[in-house]
Amino acid sequence: MNQRSTQFIEFALQTGVLAFGDFTTKSGRRTPYFFDAGRFDHGASLRRLAQFYAQTILANRSAGKLQFDMLFGPAYKGIFLAAATAMALSELDLDAPFCFNRKEAKDHGEGGALVGAPLAGRVLIIDDVITDGAAKRESVALIRASGAQPAGVVIMLDRMERTGPDNDLSQESAVQVFERSTGTPVIAIANLDDLLRFLRSDSPLAASARPQLAALEQYRKRYGA
Repeated sequence: MNQRSTQFIEFALQTGVLAFGDFTTKSGRRTPYFFDAGRFDHGASLRRLAQFYAQTILANRSAGKLQFDMLFGPAYKGIFLAAATAMALSELDLDAPFCFNRKEAKDHGEGGALVGAPLAGRVLIIDDVITDGAAKRESVALIRASGAQPAGVVIMLDRMERTGPDNDLSQESAVQVFERSTGTPVIAIANLDDLLRFLRSDSPLAASARPQLAALEQYRKRYGA
């Protein structure tokens, strides 16, 4: 577990984005933890979040794992995430263009479904999570239809869990299915294994959440890909 993942998990706990308890996901699955990216809803927390994105991107770029020419934010959360990440990258001396899409194409003014820099070259998609991968596949299709190349997807948290009903679980996670079906790599700031390692650590924040460790370990064992 790298220091950035640890710091991101601590940050998510401090902001209330990461919570423990008994939750039900949109698919109906009960989960002992919940990650609500919509709670990054203040200027200071969004700026810090964008720094995590930028640092993750640059670390993978320096390691030769990621090369890109611009950023793309899928509507809606991806819009402000891509814009904020572009600003954070510029503070680290990488001034990258970005654009985002509209849910519905505009038929007046400048028109079209895209706003910002033209889609061109190697395009890095910025979003919060991958649930079933459908929205990200739409982004990949849009990028390719514009004559550009999807370079990868960067998300906050990879839950690393198999999808489907309990009696017919997939063998792969949503992220693995997306990578295999699109040929596009996914990079996460942190994942469920990072969270488990964090809860086993000596961090003061981990101590308060450690009673949830057994439940998370069972969840990972049952649903983990």
